[in-house]
Amino acid sequence: MSQLDLLHDLIGRARAAGADAADAVLVAGASLSVQRRLGQTEHVERSEGRDLGLRVFVGRQAAMVSSTTIDPSGFAALAERAVAMARVVPEDPYAGLADTAVTSGAIPDAAPLDLTDTEEPDVARLAARAAAAEEAGLAVAGVTNSEGADAGFGRSEVFLVTSAGFAGRIVRTSHSVSATALAGAGTAMQRDYDYNSTVHLADLADPVAIGRSAGERAIARLNPVRPPTAHLPVVYDPRVAGSLLGHFVGAINGAAVARGTSFLKDKMGQRVFAPGIMIHDDPLRRRGLRSKPWDGEGTPTAARALVEDGALTTWLLDSRSARQLGLVSTGHAARGTGGPPSPSPTNLYLAPGPLSPAELMADIKLGVYVTELIGMGVNGVTGDYSRGAAGFMIRDGALAEPVAEITIAGTLPEMFAHLTPASDLVFRRGTDAPTVRIEGMTMAGG
Repeated sequence: MSQLDLLHDLIGRARAAGADAADAVLVAGASLSVQRRLGQTEHVERSEGRDLGLRVFVGRQAAMVSSTTIDPSGFAALAERAVAMARVVPEDPYAGLADTAVTSGAIPDAAPLDLTDTEEPDVARLAARAAAAEEAGLAVAGVTNSEGADAGFGRSEVFLVTSAGFAGRIVRTSHSVSATALAGAGTAMQRDYDYNSTVHLADLADPVAIGRSAGERAIARLNPVRPPTAHLPVVYDPRVAGSLLGHFVGAINGAAVARGTSFLKDKMGQRVFAPGIMIHDDPLRRRGLRSKPWDGEGTPTAARALVEDGALTTWLLDSRSARQLGLVSTGHAARGTGGPPSPSPTNLYLAPGPLSPAELMADIKLGVYVTELIGMGVNGVTGDYSRGAAGFMIRDGALAEPVAEITIAGTLPEMFAHLTPASDLVFRRGTDAPTVRIEGMTMAGG
């Protein structure tokens, strides 16, 4: 029996137990990873698993159960437990399957997204990849130690079936490499890292380049100072600039908007970023790390401009938050096997601007360039922002001495309004941004 057939059988059991509607998701995956440190293989891990989740609706009452045992002989009991749970929980007026889900005859195909690589490395190849990364980091002059390097491969399959007629499958592979290097000694030691993850091995960064980057980053951080408090421009390295997009999509999450717990809840259609700013969500990018043709409820996905010329154009909605707001799902439902769907972005990115990073910083007499952020001091209700940081001072338009143990602070509405992107956007993560400059932030130091 195929995995989809198993889920169809489970849905049938739920209906027989008294459910008016139901959906079931099965996630199957396998992964292999190798960790090297100081020339030795420290850890080899292979894991395989299958997880099952069943959600049932009895009228507007809903419940969900999950299991790691995929045994059809136990499906009847699993379904009966789920229905019994649903009958004792309060009614949810917004509960139900997605009205926007497609039926079997029109389900979008994942094949054009090219999410599956036939290349599957063995332990020896992963060990060689990790070794190349670590050796390159240790070869950087001034690097004194290593926290190791990792190389990995994974393959996952997601199956979704609903009682309304949706049945779909998405298969995805991943290749990754990372390295962490240390420079200096004792209390003056500094640490940094680099990593890359892709769907296809052919797109993976050279492990030697990853290791060298980790080593060079660690060396650059040696002997940091703690500058005095100042009000100045802050420039975010691309590695941390994506965090600003994370705060933004948290504020346009339909569930937060419906609860009234977002500082952007009244800003639909208004300009919340500077003119010219564009922020996109593209679930249909070929070989994208978060690409998918349909979401966790079976709703077809589509590329969207979340911000256009600085103006907010949409919320991120699943079916429940859409009903709460009197709108239609945007195809952003994400889910696992242990909980209900909730809105989440896919391949999220800030469009680049016309200036290179050097041009973006050229007129800064005194500023700070942030390469690392610490802590999560962000209030999603008010937009207040305060995070620990490390990086480099900017003096007369150029990077200067490293800094550490500083805090950068502001408010997200003001930060968004004074944000300027550089031209160096590269798609390396699920959330990507170029170098970003923000005017008028507070840096608290010594």
